[in-house]
Amino acid sequence: MIGVDYGLKRIGLAMTDLLRIIASPFGTIESISIKKNAVKILKIAKANNVSVIVFGLPANMNGTEGRMSEDVREVIGEIKVLSSDIEVATIDERLTTAQAERMLIEEIDVSRKKRKAFKDKIAAAFILQTYLDAHKS
Repeated sequence: MIGVDYGLKRIGLAMTDLLRIIASPFGTIESISIKKNAVKILKIAKANNVSVIVFGLPANMNGTEGRMSEDVREVIGEIKVLSSDIEVATIDERLTTAQAERMLIEEIDVSRKKRKAFKDKIAAAFILQTYLDAHKS
């Protein structure tokens, strides 16, 4: 499985182990356009034999969906058009980026400059781990 933290500038990615127990940061890709982003995500998914892509669905604190939720839904739509053999799921991602930033500052003491490189893929790992924990059999 791949977890996706979708952003306007960067897209964070996380991957599970084969047993789907632990989500680990995988990488980031630069965001270009809805269609090109969908193609990139799908290419990475297929190269890693992924069967499920989990997108964090950004919601406002009051539960309503904002502009980024629309973009995420558009990317999901593109992926579904391009590939019918990969399942796509969403999970509420409120505060995952803030959690990632806090972890980088408090637990790992990463400088502000280096945080940008890690924040998005760690947020993707939080998204994917939340999904895994919610769907344990």
